[in-house]
Amino acid sequence: MKSLPVQDPGTPDHRSPARYLIWLTRTQARSVAAGATLGVIWMLSQALMPGVIGRAIDEGVAAKDASALALWAGVLLVLGAFQATSGVIRHRFSVFNWLAAAYRTVQVVIRQSTRLGATLPKRLSAGEVVSVGISDVAHIGEGMDILGRGSGAVVAIIVVSAILLTTSPPLGLVVLIGVPVILAIAAPMLRPLRERETRHRELVGELNGRATDLVAGLRVLRGIGGESLYAGRYRAESQRVRAAGVHEAHAESRLSGAEVLLPGLLVALVTWMGAHFAVDGKITPGQLVSFYGYAVFLIEPLRTVGEAAGKLTKAHVAAGRVCRLLALEPEITGTGSRRPDGDELVDHASGLVVRPGRLTAVAAADPRDAQAIADRLGRYADADVTFGGVPLSEVEGVRDRILVAVNEDRLFSGPLRESLGGGSLGPGALEAAIQAASAEDIVDAVGLDAHVVEAGREFSGGQQQRLRLVRALAAGPDVLVLVEPTSAVDAHTEARIAGRLGAARAGRTTVVCTTSPLVLDRADHVVYVEDGRVLAEGAHRELLDDEPRYAATVTRGEAVTTS
Repeated sequence: MKSLPVQDPGTPDHRSPARYLIWLTRTQARSVAAGATLGVIWMLSQALMPGVIGRAIDEGVAAKDASALALWAGVLLVLGAFQATSGVIRHRFSVFNWLAAAYRTVQVVIRQSTRLGATLPKRLSAGEVVSVGISDVAHIGEGMDILGRGSGAVVAIIVVSAILLTTSPPLGLVVLIGVPVILAIAAPMLRPLRERETRHRELVGELNGRATDLVAGLRVLRGIGGESLYAGRYRAESQRVRAAGVHEAHAESRLSGAEVLLPGLLVALVTWMGAHFAVDGKITPGQLVSFYGYAVFLIEPLRTVGEAAGKLTKAHVAAGRVCRLLALEPEITGTGSRRPDGDELVDHASGLVVRPGRLTAVAAADPRDAQAIADRLGRYADADVTFGGVPLSEVEGVRDRILVAVNEDRLFSGPLRESLGGGSLGPGALEAAIQAASAEDIVDAVGLDAHVVEAGREFSGGQQQRLRLVRALAAGPDVLVLVEPTSAVDAHTEARIAGRLGAARAGRTTVVCTTSPLVLDRADHVVYVEDGRVLAEGAHRELLDDEPRYAATVTRGEAVTTS
């Protein structure tokens, strides 16, 4: 028994869906070959049974020869034993191939997702990634599973056709001509199925993304009364998915019906011709029974061929989605090896200069500009940024030295102390971070040993924001970049955080992207950004008096006094 998943899934060939499926087959070639071989033995054991029964009738029953009857009965018993044994082992290999392909796909997808890092949510929605991990891996596994039975079905059709052709050329020709005709009629049904399957999978991915967003923002939606609006949107998208599913089911049902109808017509034709040949004395009664048995048997391999076509089509669609993810490249690659000569952080694109040891606030007229600056400062986007005179791309240990904390960050499940990073900190450091983030009430209410569920859903939006701030402060990086760290808390709590943040980060560099007057008023230096460029800088109150655009941005048009 081989353990799954494997230690190293290998390097996938994602140039096309077909190449990816071939790569999967090649990586588990032994088990796929074993499954196919056993599938052939399993199908052939059944394919030969009608001929054995016919010989038993002709040489045993009709000739009243007990020894011949016993001989052919023994041969039938051996074939039955081969069929049962090979069927059980084939199924075992098929299940292994299914699981191996699914696990390997999950491994390469997770490895790629980890490699992409911050690039992944910018290129693919959470719903699409969830769909790949749940539905698409199953379809790819089914594609590997069907190879065993599909191989046996193809070989069995060829062998039965040869037997019929040898015994009765007309009947053999009917089968030899009929099978390609059936496949030719069914083939055009595969294209609509693949197109509709692709469309359905896209809509499912979008709906999963919508569901993920709804779950993450349910508290906010309830707070603003937006539940009914978003429920209506979800209901409308759900109906689109349902309609696409029904559309796909129509194509799949036509293919499934063809899998039954077309082989059935061929069986009826072979049986009718065999009966006439038997009446005319061209074949023996035993051969008639054999031909009927062959005709009935052919239904299974022909249906299996149709099933294989459908499953491989779905596997091809699923592999296409996997290849799309694997083809993505991270925006940032490689790590630097140089140490900066100082601590000054400069974003040349915007003109922002962050001086060391100060609390610098960045107020942007467009919040997207502030987020873009934070991404560049943390090297989550490739840009012309220097740290101590050294390009950020060449700085050693950027992730350890510069930490960017945003509101999309998640709390991890487990003990609250571990989620806040307190497992590797002394109690004093964690308590100081809790006090600076004004999160004492949360910790007092639940305790540091309380279990946090996935994403901290038991906490309100404001509580989650404060706990994320605790974690960022407790990490103690050289440079801390915070993006709107107080947007979800009340004014009194925001004032406490603004007053404590500078002391908590004394002597270290801190950048806060915010338009909150409470935080801006406590900053050592304020920078105003418009259209992606620094337009003004100085103290908060000075900018309120001297820069009208800054005042309009941070006060939202409300009159303020600077006295």
